[in-house]
Amino acid sequence: MSGSHHHIRPKTPQELRTAALETVLIERGLASTDAIDAVVAKFQNEIGPRNGAQMVARAWVDPAYRERLLADGAAAAAEFGYGGMEGEQIRCVANTPEVHNVVVCTLCSCYPWPVLGLPPSWYKSNAYRARAVAEPRAVLREFGVDLADDVEVRVHDSSAEVRYLVLPMRPAGTEGWSEDDLRALVSRDSMIGTDVPQVPTTTAL
Repeated sequence: MSGSHHHIRPKTPQELRTAALETVLIERGLASTDAIDAVVAKFQNEIGPRNGAQMVARAWVDPAYRERLLADGAAAAAEFGYGGMEGEQIRCVANTPEVHNVVVCTLCSCYPWPVLGLPPSWYKSNAYRARAVAEPRAVLREFGVDLADDVEVRVHDSSAEVRYLVLPMRPAGTEGWSEDDLRALVSRDSMIGTDVPQVPTTTAL
């Protein structure tokens, strides 16, 4: 398993202020927890992961960018203007027919926020953090990823020093697709390693 932890990351001043502001807004009736949760869910599931999906799609169509992404994930993200806090050290690992990568953070929830948005609740759960290391194949099956026995599963432990991003394999049948069309196939979970991009049956070529 890759990665190491020296300590659990404390909350940043921005996170503390955000939590305090949320409490005040709710207490004064200016915002509801449902409304705040909806905004968070949209960023978590849609807005944030689109950044990473753009990088993956570019890597699928541009071999030179793929090489840069695998050599220095943070620099490759910066080419699109993605970076800053939680994105200083991004390491990209590529899935192949022989190797499937999956990311976990065993001690907290370190995560490449600039390219994946907010971490999903299951990523932060004790069950995922423990089981992804102890029985990764079983966990992947529960996510719907059933790998052949001869495919090696590599578990990468994100930390405050390095955050991992999975470069999934490009689905078969997408030859000639535009970068925008390819980007639509890339989910947040596929960049964590708990999903694989697939061509929808209704749009398969």
